[in-house]
Amino acid sequence: GVGATTTFAFLCSAFPRHAAVYHSPAASRGVVTNTRTLNSTSLSTSNYSNTLRKRRESSSKNPVCSNRRDSIRTMASAATPAVEKVPKPLLSQTSLGTPLYDQVKETTDQVVPDLKELLGELNKELDALEESMAGVEPTQVTWEKLVVPLERIVDRLGRTWSVVSHLKAVCDTEALRKAVEEVQPEQVAFSLRLSQSEEIYRGFKAIREGAEWETLSEPRKRIVLENLRDAELAGVALQGKEKEQFNEIQQELSKLSTKFSNNVLDGTKAYVKTITEKGDVDGLPASALALASQTAVSKGHKESTAENGPWVFTLDIPSYLPVMLHAKNRTLREETYKAYLSRASSGDIDNTAVIDRVLELRKKMAQLLGYSCYAEVSLAAKMANLDQAKELLEELRMASYEAAEKDMEEVKAFAKENGFEEELKHWDISFWSERMREAKFDVNDEILRPYFPLPQVMEGMFELVNKLFGIKVEAADGLAPIWNKDVRFFKISKDGKTQSYFYYDPYSRPEEKRGGAWMDEVVGRSKVLATPGTDVRLPVAHMVCNQSPPIGDAPSLMTFREVETLFHEFGHALQHMLTQQEEGLVAGIRGVEWDAVELPSQFMENWCYHKRTLLGFAKHWETGEPLPDDLYQKLLSAKNYRAGTMMMRQLHFACTDLGLHSDYDAGVHGSIYDFEKTIAEKTMILKPLPTDRFLCSFGHIFAGGYAAGYYSYKWAEVLSADAFSAFEEAGLEDDSKIMDTGARFRDTVLSLGGGRAPELVFKDFRGRDPSTEPLLRHSGLTPA
Repeated sequence: GVGATTTFAFLCSAFPRHAAVYHSPAASRGVVTNTRTLNSTSLSTSNYSNTLRKRRESSSKNPVCSNRRDSIRTMASAATPAVEKVPKPLLSQTSLGTPLYDQVKETTDQVVPDLKELLGELNKELDALEESMAGVEPTQVTWEKLVVPLERIVDRLGRTWSVVSHLKAVCDTEALRKAVEEVQPEQVAFSLRLSQSEEIYRGFKAIREGAEWETLSEPRKRIVLENLRDAELAGVALQGKEKEQFNEIQQELSKLSTKFSNNVLDGTKAYVKTITEKGDVDGLPASALALASQTAVSKGHKESTAENGPWVFTLDIPSYLPVMLHAKNRTLREETYKAYLSRASSGDIDNTAVIDRVLELRKKMAQLLGYSCYAEVSLAAKMANLDQAKELLEELRMASYEAAEKDMEEVKAFAKENGFEEELKHWDISFWSERMREAKFDVNDEILRPYFPLPQVMEGMFELVNKLFGIKVEAADGLAPIWNKDVRFFKISKDGKTQSYFYYDPYSRPEEKRGGAWMDEVVGRSKVLATPGTDVRLPVAHMVCNQSPPIGDAPSLMTFREVETLFHEFGHALQHMLTQQEEGLVAGIRGVEWDAVELPSQFMENWCYHKRTLLGFAKHWETGEPLPDDLYQKLLSAKNYRAGTMMMRQLHFACTDLGLHSDYDAGVHGSIYDFEKTIAEKTMILKPLPTDRFLCSFGHIFAGGYAAGYYSYKWAEVLSADAFSAFEEAGLEDDSKIMDTGARFRDTVLSLGGGRAPELVFKDFRGRDPSTEPLLRHSGLTPA
């Protein structure tokens, strides 16, 4: 997913890719079925413990293996630079333009006064800009007088506020929450003033209608048109009480979004399950028991061991998923499933009223702007219109529903064949689907994990982008302050010239870190904002995941889905970091239509299944042994396991989202939960439980940027699958053609940013309009 900066809010809080969602996940694949569990293709058994123990014993006697272990562990550590303490860390930056994250984290008491000072300065700068526009004739409005100072204001606001919002997402504290709550109304008020400025709006209209319009570059024309559209969507034309009401709505929506996120985080943290009986954790793989023991130790059970417990389980994904997939204890699965599905749905953290109010306010806002529903407002700034979005979802639903029905019948039959005589419930589907996967493909994550140590996976990913895009990625730890000891910092260069930098925060920290995975910009590429002595300011990104942390003396051993998630987020980051667009307001991910921004991220996931790419980095973390060919073939065979179910799961989220923001009427449909059940009649094979409260943690649409936009994952997946098919047509084993095609992808999709319409960018790369055929083919829903 993409994170929230000034205008972007791809918050993958509900479904890690997630996603993505939350990345994402936003969720691009589901755990196993429409059981509402999180995205993952996690596969596991428990035979890993003995083989790992034996290999550790043998490798401890082998200096080669021991050296390999040490080198991998060393790669995973990061250095913290010594930066002189400054009086106002939030308003300061390094020579690279990166924030002083460590100092801001330690001085949260200064966040409010520093932000108030910044907003005071920005209001004065905006005063000066508006006065300059008010005092000139339309024919005298120039780019330098209007857009250059505006870019400086927008950038400074977004860059500084994103430091606070980022820290709140990755190291949340009560002090930081209070600081955000105190200053957020002033930040929203300034943002509204900026977006509703009539003087700036008239300035852009003057440029649009002036004699110089035809001489403007394509990116500059896009900036003008987008600013006019966004001002209109922000209520610039409203007057008097209507504008006052609109602004009150925006203030309240901002507070509700924060409240929703806080409630989900608190609801996730609230569930802690301590187990002392060994029989109650039967079936769980060694890695899950090791993590549960590590969690138990952190919560005061100092005597805990992976073998004998006690074990502590939470609703954080690395803890939750193994329970749903592998625990033979059906009662534990039921309890965990229901706890996960009811997060933030009761007591003081109940999000039901928050959702009702958000939907009510969004509808009022749309009506004030002259639209019939909020979905029309949301899609006014996207590639698709409402009808096109609904048509795509229905086309994919029709292609997937029968396959999903067949998936359900197969798992029911398999469970019965293996002695399960009861009715299959929601908390059984993941478990039995996983058993069936193991029976069909004889592969699981516990066998695969040792071949995917994080540092090695990153190395392989960097080698891939070097081949595809001609870039070099190297560690740059120590060049920028970090917010946690596990955060890494990297530099990207091309032909010996530095292009960009990025942070990577890999591990789950459920006590302080929001779930999911996302990418966000730290600073964007800009000619206007170049530092003295440079031609352009270089972009910096951060990537955040929530994967399994290192356990014992091993590095982080990744599930295959975690590998895909890493590639996904890196795809987002590449679009931000490899942009050659120097107009800062449309550089990188800025200005890219929401339903196109997932193209590079989902494109990168395809390479995880490319044999030479995967085998290039899939080597056993202790022995160096490459992933055996038979395991690769099994992994490939399992790629589209239950593809119909996975597709329908995503379509359910997307249809629910669009429906809530276009058709839903409480007077007609009843509660939000009643309405979701009507959607489920067409999108879910196993209907939701009466107590299902999944919506209360659907952060994508109630606390992120996906409101009436969750369909974007499928819209962009059509683009990404078609883009990857260009490499298939060129010949995936022909390095010369792959490099040529990669250079074309880099110079179009990754380079042009928001400076060119995405449908034209796609045509530049592909030579034609996109087709749904590659997506359905890659998903196994049409003949290959």
